[in-house]
Amino acid sequence: MPDILTWPGLVLLGVAVGTYGTMIGAGGGFVLVPLLLLLYPGKPPEAITSISLAVVFVNAASGTVAYLRQRRVDFLAANCFAIATIPGAIIGALVTSYLPRRLFDATFAVLLISVSVLLAARPVTPVATRRDRKGEVERLLTDASGDTYFYSYNLRLGIALSLLIGFLSSLLGVGGGVIHVPVMVLVLHFPAHVATATSHYVLAVSALTGTLVHVASGSLSESLPETGCLSAGVLLGAQLGARLSARVNQGAIIRLLGVALALVGLRLLYAALL
Repeated sequence: MPDILTWPGLVLLGVAVGTYGTMIGAGGGFVLVPLLLLLYPGKPPEAITSISLAVVFVNAASGTVAYLRQRRVDFLAANCFAIATIPGAIIGALVTSYLPRRLFDATFAVLLISVSVLLAARPVTPVATRRDRKGEVERLLTDASGDTYFYSYNLRLGIALSLLIGFLSSLLGVGGGVIHVPVMVLVLHFPAHVATATSHYVLAVSALTGTLVHVASGSLSESLPETGCLSAGVLLGAQLGARLSARVNQGAIIRLLGVALALVGLRLLYAALL
């Protein structure tokens, strides 16, 4: 249990994670999990993922409210993708307890490094373009600022990918946004700002599903103080991150994200292989 001197630090960490995670639509679990692995080396994988998923849910729920006000959520994709993540999230949460800690660290490290390479090779940009392709649904979205996005995507492919992302995100406790946003932009051709907002909506459903499984299994019960402190911070950070998202160059953010993921991934991989 964190002592009275640790509480402010966890709250501030929550603010930072919530701000950055919401700003890029990734929920913050990709940052929080490696930090928890370093802060609590004695905790088993299911405890780490249960804390992270609960905090990601609070962050995603808070951020989604802000993005709904900005009217940047694609509800067709959000609802379909969210439903698709539910079975994957349930299976992932159940499988986590069977992973040894070293294998968990190595798996998470490989995921981070892989995503960082993807982002470095093809960094996303906030350019919205129309892609009129057979088998894709066309969407027209105008946000609260008056910006209009005209684009299309393969809904069936998005649903299939969301099922897999739900499993991986719940297994590793990252919430899935760090995978979902690049996939939505690079594979499904979403505008970056719409992808971040829609991803946050999906995150809220996926992370809640995984969290409920962890609550039912009892893996979250011993980490409630840490979870509460971090959740208090992300509530504020998510609102700040949603406001900054519209003002910051998304391409630059994603490039910096790629570098950060690579460094953290290499650090975890080094520790897992020792």
